[in-house]
Formats: sequence, C-alpha cells, structure tokens
Amino acid sequence: MSRKGVGLAAFDRSRLTSAQFASHGSSLRNNDAQALETQLSVFRSLLQQFAQTHAKDIRSDPSFRAQFARMCSAIGVDPLASSSSSSSGSSSSGGVASSLWAQLLGRTVNDFYFELAVRVVEVCGATRGENGGLIGVRELRERVVRGRMEGAPEIADDDVLRAVATLKPLGTSYSVVRVGSKPYVRSVPKELNTDQSAVLEAVQVLGYVTVSMLMVNLRWARARAQTAVDDLLAAGMLWVDKQAPEWEYWSPGFMLEIDGSVTGG
Repeated sequence: MSRKGVGLAAFDRSRLTSAQFASHGSSLRNNDAQALETQLSVFRSLLQQFAQTHAKDIRSDPSFRAQFARMCSAIGVDPLASSSSSSSGSSSSGGVASSLWAQLLGRTVNDFYFELAVRVVEVCGATRGENGGLIGVRELRERVVRGRMEGAPEIADDDVLRAVATLKPLGTSYSVVRVGSKPYVRSVPKELNTDQSAVLEAVQVLGYVTVSMLMVNLRWARARAQTAVDDLLAAGMLWVDKQAPEWEYWSPGFMLEIDGSVTGG
C-alpha cells in the first residue's frame, strides 16, 4: 500500500504554528519586562521614602549608610552615579545631573564622598614612597581620620571603598584589589601578577617573608621566589631587612605599625 506524501499545506501549518509560538513567547517576555520595570519603580519609590525618613541616620551613621547603599545596589541603583531624571532637571541646579545621594539627601552626603575621595588621593600620594602605591583599606581609613577636623562625620571602610569608586573616571590608577582576604587600594597603574599576589598574601601572616619560606610553603624554585620579591621590592611594595641571617622582605605597613607601637610604648 503506497504512502501518501506530505503536502505543502502541512508545511504551511507548521510555519504558522511556529510563528504563533514565537509571537506568544515575545508577548510573554514583554509582559514580564513591563512587570519587572513596574516592580523596580515601586522599589525606587519606597527607597526614596526610606531615604527621606532616615536622612539624618544615613548622613551620620556609617553602618546605616553602608546598609542603605547595599539596598540601592540590590535593585540596580548606584547612589553615586549621575542621574538626569526629570526631578533633577527641574531642581535648583539648573538641570545639571546629580547623584541619587544629592537628589534624596541634599548635597551633604554627596559632597561627603567626593571630599573623602580627595583625601584618599592625598593620603595615597603621600604614602606611595612607603608602600609602592598599595595600601590597606583599614590603614587608609585610619590615616584619613587622623587628618580630619574634630566633629567631622565618622567614616567606615565601606565609605572609603565607595570614595575610591568615585575615582573611576581617572582611569585605572585607583582601584581596589584583594590580596587574600584583605582589601587594598592601589594608586598606581600596575597589575599584580599571580606570584606577586601570593607573596603579598604570605606576608600578611608574619609581616615578612624570606625566599626560603616561599620555596618551602609554596613549593617554588628559588629563581621564581627571588624574582617575585625583587619585583615587589623594586615597586616599593616590600622593604628588605638585610640584618637578618637571611634577607627578610617586610610589608611597609606592618613595619610602620611596629614602629608606631614601639614609639607609643
């Protein structure tokens, strides 16, 4: 018994069905996108109400300020990014774009971060000869605090990180890098390679390393360990103590902490 061939009408029906599925899928995606945009709009409105209600706490309390910034990030809002929304366009600034901080809380918090960024640049520049342009966030915050006027708002490590983020338009010179679990601010356009990062992470344990320590613990050849510490030494990120039986390569920040504790004692 001969089989009947598939006619053109079957192909037309198949094309029509595929087109209908595609159209339905596109409609569902559009509806989902509109629903998501509506939800985000509601979240932003609630965020604005929250900011206005707790403006004083956001200005004065660094922990509260950090939590608020994380709430903004959770819904894709960068508080420090410029915005050209209609509300800012009709403000007294004459239509100049301003950040969410400025729109919700006035210029106080917005200026706080930019002024803090200026201090970060000053401290990084002043200490570059000591640390080669790599300074721990905690140490950076402590140095910034020491140079501020009495009665100035408190700052936290999170504030320093956000201030560094405002320096992004300056290029790659200022960025946050992690060495192990510790965040550092790098103020020189130099990328750390894997070996250099491993050495700096090892330095965090005792404050210093030796070539033989790296060879034993990281199972490196002598040439590899020596090259890594020499590169960091040349960049000013390590200091060398030649008085020890084997040369010790110290973290500048760690040595300064020891000097400060000895002087204070």
